[in-house]
Amino acid sequence: MYTKQIIALALLLCVHISNGLLRRCYQCRSRSELGSCKDPFTFNATDVENEPGISAIPCASGWCGKVIEGGGAYAVDDYDQAVQRMCVQRGPDDNQDRCANTVYNYKKVYMCFCQGDLCNKASVIGKTILTFLVTISVFLYKYSYSEMI
Repeated sequence: MYTKQIIALALLLCVHISNGLLRRCYQCRSRSELGSCKDPFTFNATDVENEPGISAIPCASGWCGKVIEGGGAYAVDDYDQAVQRMCVQRGPDDNQDRCANTVYNYKKVYMCFCQGDLCNKASVIGKTILTFLVTISVFLYKYSYSEMI
C-alpha cells in the first residue's frame, strides 16, 4: 500500500547517507594558464581519472580547500596566479563553509573551505541542484500519488 512512499523515502535516505560517507577532495595545482587546476574547473570525479595532475583523494577530515595565490585583486586573468585544491586537516572552528583573504605558507592568498564530497571545485551549484531536484521530485510524486487516491 505504501510501497511507493517507502521507496521514495529510501532513495532520499540513500542520497543523505552517501553525502555523509563520501568525503573526497580534488587535489591539484596550476600556475597561470598552465595546468588544469585553474578556474573554471570543469572536471567531475570520473574526468579526473584521465587528467594528469588532478586526482580525487580520500579526505579523513571531510574538509576541502581551495587556495588562490596571486595578484592583489586575485583576478582570473592574473599571469602569476596559482590555484591549489586540496584536503585540509581541519576546517573552521564553527564548521561553516567560507572563503576569505588570509595568509597561507607566509603568502597572502584567498582561501576557501568546504565540507562535502568533491566540494572544492569552482562552483557548488551541483550539490544545490541535486538537492533541489530530489526534493521537488518527492513532492511531485507525493502530490500525484495523493491525487490518485
